[in-house]
Amino acid sequence: MARAPLLQLSGISLTFGGNPLFEGLDLTVQPGDRVALVGRNGSGKSTLMKIMAGLVEPDAGTRTVPPGVTVGYMEQDPDLSSYATLGDYAAAHLPEDEAYRVAVVAEGLKFRPETLVSAASGGERRRAALAKLMAEAPELMLLDEPTNHLDIQAIQWLERELSETRTAFVLISHDRAFLKALSRATLWVDRGQVRRRETGFDGFEEWREQIWTEEDDARHKLERKIKHEAKWAVEGISARRKRNMGRVRALQDLRAQRAAMIRRQGTAALELDSGPTSGKKVIEATGLCKAYDAKCIIRNFDLRVLRGDRVAFVGPNGIGKTTLLKMLVGQEAPDAGTVTLGTNLQIAVFDQTRAQLDADATLWENLTGDPLMAVSGASDQVMVRGVPKHVVAYLKDFLFSEQQARAPVRSLSGGEKARLLLARLMAQESNLLILDEPTNDLDVETLDLLQDLLGEYDGTVLLVSHDRDFIDRVATTTIALEGEGRATVYAGGWTDYLAQRPAPVEAAAAARSAPPKPAEPVAAAPRKAEGLSFTERKRLDALPDVIAKLEHEIAKLGDLLADPDLFAKEPVKFRKATEMLAERQAALGAAEEEWLILAEKA
Repeated sequence: MARAPLLQLSGISLTFGGNPLFEGLDLTVQPGDRVALVGRNGSGKSTLMKIMAGLVEPDAGTRTVPPGVTVGYMEQDPDLSSYATLGDYAAAHLPEDEAYRVAVVAEGLKFRPETLVSAASGGERRRAALAKLMAEAPELMLLDEPTNHLDIQAIQWLERELSETRTAFVLISHDRAFLKALSRATLWVDRGQVRRRETGFDGFEEWREQIWTEEDDARHKLERKIKHEAKWAVEGISARRKRNMGRVRALQDLRAQRAAMIRRQGTAALELDSGPTSGKKVIEATGLCKAYDAKCIIRNFDLRVLRGDRVAFVGPNGIGKTTLLKMLVGQEAPDAGTVTLGTNLQIAVFDQTRAQLDADATLWENLTGDPLMAVSGASDQVMVRGVPKHVVAYLKDFLFSEQQARAPVRSLSGGEKARLLLARLMAQESNLLILDEPTNDLDVETLDLLQDLLGEYDGTVLLVSHDRDFIDRVATTTIALEGEGRATVYAGGWTDYLAQRPAPVEAAAAARSAPPKPAEPVAAAPRKAEGLSFTERKRLDALPDVIAKLEHEIAKLGDLLADPDLFAKEPVKFRKATEMLAERQAALGAAEEEWLILAEKA
């Protein structure tokens, strides 16, 4: 028997600013769906998701959710004004006996529930919103850019959680690796139309290009037919005027059909000028050390960066990636060690905090007021790589309209702010690019352009990013900050780093269960000292608390499921509790196995 859909949109129409965003849209989400929602910045993805969540009322059409089905939406800018701490907000709609679920999710997402709302950053607020959604575990989760402000470790945790859940979800993200790992269907929002493909994001770009090719062929055929009919209208003579007028009306219909075709939005005209060539040696760092409040950021770090290198810095949030980057370019002094910069350097910086943008000023004012772009005596011109250009024309290169040019920056979406920062960055001549989280909020098409641009750039690139696919496509060297002052240099991108780094504890468990290999005659090597590393020792000390916590959760879930009336009265709660019990039991087994391995090694 077919199951009822979790959510259905029928005949949805919505108009913004006189232009239809959606018209006659039909959409269904089924139980178990794992859907990637993709499209250009400004195409209406987030608006569509808010319609699905019931937060935006369409002009026409209906939204249907069956009785008893819960739909959860991760808010981009949650209102926390009524709560003292992030944990209070995340647990607000949970029964008291299930509030512990927030702590479990918070551990994976790496935020502290006890953090005061008044002291929380924007990233912490978004992680709290994600934790709230994950802890509430609705039948359908709507996730709008959940990986923004997460480091790679937290992204991988979220990826594992979503891959193991039976809950349906719709996901907006720019992270290719995340989308490919999780999606089983794709919704593509393009010029007011939503197309569905019953396969995941992997292969989306080939599907998109095929559709665009078919559109171009159809448009070309239509224009040829219009040209032929227009020639007849001028030159053709016939005694049967009635039939002639029929052809004239048909020509008018063809022209109306062509006018109704909405042309695709172009791509941003990204362009980098590497300017004068720098010296071959760009950065030479020796013995760098840095600490804040007794916390060691970096210890005895050496690095040589040569012209043309693309260096990616990876590691958890707060580990010190940006601090190391600033030391390497001379913006911050190390406690010990030296940094020598090469000759003839021209540095351009993309700042993840968006601090370079004045939110209250217009896009026009942000560009013309920039000392690096201002043209003396001209309020409507900007200097673009040494050449004056009208500010509106330059903004149009980055897909901004003339109306947007006079709007305040605060009215822009996250992706549009990122494009404006790229406009500022690319107006400068440079031979050393500092890119601190450039991929946040950018759509896939703009990421493709940026990647291609960096590949052709003659200068040097230092990059901080949590986008694994982007690092793989761009980086020639990856520096992993691992905590306690350790930073290790690996050749290649993210996948190369994973292949080269030391095996984690899980690999030791696999090695113990594998059959012994026959010995090979090799030269004797010095025996490695036995014992635990610092990280392993900390993990061994922490595991008893983890195990105790899991045992406590299992006991509480067991008590809940012991109620003989639970299944009949609250079947959804019974099912969720059963799934959670299985998850906790599996986690307990893994934690106990890990403790045995570490204890044996110690």
